[in-house]
Amino acid sequence: MITLSFSNRIMRSLLAGGALCIALALPTSAQVKSSEAMEHGTPIKQVTIQRGEVVYVSGNDVMIKMEDGSLQDFFNVPDSMTVTVDGRQLNVHQIKPGMKIEKQTITTTTPRLVTKVETVTGKVFHVSPPNSVILTLEDGTNQRFNIPKDQKFTIAGKETDAFGLRKGMIVSATRITETPETIVAQEIRHTGTLPPTPSEPKPNVPILVAAGAPAPASAESAAAEPAPTKLPKKLPKTASNLPLFGLLGALFCGISLSATAIRKLIA
Repeated sequence: MITLSFSNRIMRSLLAGGALCIALALPTSAQVKSSEAMEHGTPIKQVTIQRGEVVYVSGNDVMIKMEDGSLQDFFNVPDSMTVTVDGRQLNVHQIKPGMKIEKQTITTTTPRLVTKVETVTGKVFHVSPPNSVILTLEDGTNQRFNIPKDQKFTIAGKETDAFGLRKGMIVSATRITETPETIVAQEIRHTGTLPPTPSEPKPNVPILVAAGAPAPASAESAAAEPAPTKLPKKLPKTASNLPLFGLLGALFCGISLSATAIRKLIA
């Protein structure tokens, strides 16, 4: 009885080509032994940051003004989504307009290589070189396998092709497939800061007021201020008319005496 095995050269060619064995598809019965291994590459992380300010909140709907000035609406924000503010987790019902929101999206891309090894053992029942061979498996059933082009085998330390296979030989066939995959994982973090509290003016510190038209005085201030003194239209009376009458009487007496003296001189 001759035992047939693959050489290292065949293994290398099958690893490079991604199809190792004398069959395109091995049966999935108990006759096929399968194992799988994974080799992970170096993870690559990419961080994307978006910032904005909350301008409107209504129920589970939020409007945020982004750094570029655009407005984005977020509808039906789930209650489970929280924002970390001063160490506290706030949901959509606790955030307020004026809050600064920052969203960090961390994307981790990890390449990996999945290597699957499938092995079947049987006795050569019939060979049709160079394309196929029929093996009698351990359970007594016969199964046809296709032989890849230019496949080489080692028999008794010598390299041969499918034409070197003979009925009755024990064949152990192995297929190794390598499948590159990429695993992508995302982590989203929301952080925020509360809007600044408006500061109150310090006591006894004057506050500058823009100059403008004078405000109308209130009734109380008008009553408190004294009214301006008005000048009288007529001067007050400081003496009576008696001196004037006396002066006129003396004047008339003088005129009468003068007239009498003139008549006497003429007569």
